[in-house]
Amino acid sequence: MANPGTSVSIDPSVLRWEFAALTDPGRVRANNEDTIAFEPSLGLVLLADGMGGYNGGEVASGMAIALLQASFGRWLAHAGPQAHPKAVKRALQAGTDEANAAILEAGIANVQLQGMGTTLVLAAFGSQRAIVGHIGDSRCYRLRDEKLELLTRDHSLLQEQLDAGAITPEQAIQSPHRNLVTRALGIERHVDLEMHEHDVRPGDLFLLCSDGLSEMVSNAQLFTILLQDIGLPEKATLLVATANDNGGRDNISVVLARAGGTKAPGATG
Repeated sequence: MANPGTSVSIDPSVLRWEFAALTDPGRVRANNEDTIAFEPSLGLVLLADGMGGYNGGEVASGMAIALLQASFGRWLAHAGPQAHPKAVKRALQAGTDEANAAILEAGIANVQLQGMGTTLVLAAFGSQRAIVGHIGDSRCYRLRDEKLELLTRDHSLLQEQLDAGAITPEQAIQSPHRNLVTRALGIERHVDLEMHEHDVRPGDLFLLCSDGLSEMVSNAQLFTILLQDIGLPEKATLLVATANDNGGRDNISVVLARAGGTKAPGATG
């Protein structure tokens, strides 16, 4: 499933944003439990990687994205691109709480959906900043001035082991616990959406992805692809193709957002 690149100016006097997205089941799994969405006019990007037996993962990720798109998207449309970051964060947590409760209750009500949950990574791109939130091991990267930076820190057993010095980065590559998340939507009554605010400059390129990409494509490969002088839809296609070429062991989802130059008030085009 591909979404064409979309260029939009959230405010005619500030940065223009271009978006593109792609999701693929990969080469091993029959179904796709990832869900992605973006609202160019709002500067909103959402990505969820579902988990659970039967079709629980698909249900959980789909619910998370649909509910957040409806609740937070509606709030953001009303508040506008100049909304205060603290208000944006409060609204994001409120939307996350609503989605978490709905997924948890659905799992309780339907035995086939018991234990379902989903990771989440999202970004609200404003005129001068981006607010990035995440739960689990779906990630957000930023390419700036030929430097690739990971803006999120996985909520996973593996990350906790690395932080504690229990294993080395080399051992982590072979760890059997790579996919065990310590935080997810729909598992417990309360879940915190970890959120951070980042400044934005013209030329910044943000990548939001599920672990089906980050587990299969090295940082060096990510950097090389993102740096290529091609359009965002072509970058998204190349990222997914590389993950599949490297094994495609999981569903693969990417959303790209690039900050373009400013547009003077009253300008056309």
